[in-house]
Amino acid sequence: MPFPDIDPIAIAIGPFAVRWYALAYIAGLLIGWWHARRLARAVPDAVQVHDLDDFLVWATIGVVIGGRLGYVLFYRPDFYLEHPLAILQVWRGGMSFHGGGLGVALALAFYARARGLRALAFLDLISCAVPIGLFFGRIANFVNAELIGRVTDVPWAVIFPTGGPEPRHPSQLYEAALEGAVLFVVLNLLWRRPRVRMHSGEVTGAFLVGYAIARAIAELFRAPDAHLGFFVFGTTMGQWLSLPMLLAGLFLILRPARD
Repeated sequence: MPFPDIDPIAIAIGPFAVRWYALAYIAGLLIGWWHARRLARAVPDAVQVHDLDDFLVWATIGVVIGGRLGYVLFYRPDFYLEHPLAILQVWRGGMSFHGGGLGVALALAFYARARGLRALAFLDLISCAVPIGLFFGRIANFVNAELIGRVTDVPWAVIFPTGGPEPRHPSQLYEAALEGAVLFVVLNLLWRRPRVRMHSGEVTGAFLVGYAIARAIAELFRAPDAHLGFFVFGTTMGQWLSLPMLLAGLFLILRPARD
């Protein structure tokens, strides 16, 4: 099927243009913040609503800086070493979820320390909202015809304008479903269980494990970055970056409860 005719620019007023990609980030942050506040009201002993309100700015800075630096370091270090000013050109694309996730985690650690909050309990709540941002981000990837899938003959294959004449998997939509919708349902069902909430870090661990598995599966249908290609045994950079997440998640789930 042909790629739908979607303009990557959502709003244009003269020289000023707002892209769907930017709107996806804004929607993910704001709807995720709203959902986290909703959970905090239901379980006030975990995190206070006003702490979430103040953390929104920290999270935004963490996801943007971490996501950009993650892409620079993990995916194209040689290019940016030769063109350091290009690091600032975020509007040209190039964000890494793994880097963004690490950026938010570091921001949360500093924020929790400054406020005297339980970092893992706070992170559990934030983890329940992260799939919302992932969902919107992957939809934006599809709109931009980026991170396209591998060549296939399945009936729902798409001919992307950036992928030549061959039909390809709409892998961005697979990721939106797995990393976004499915992971959101699983984490929020876990959050409803008091025993899980009392074991601080377990929901975060479930997020890390769930994302690592979802990403590893999606990478089987997603074309690897052209400048990186495949690694040993046909693996990809996305799968290798997800391995530490898997191990960290298992540690958080299996460690003895301390509070």
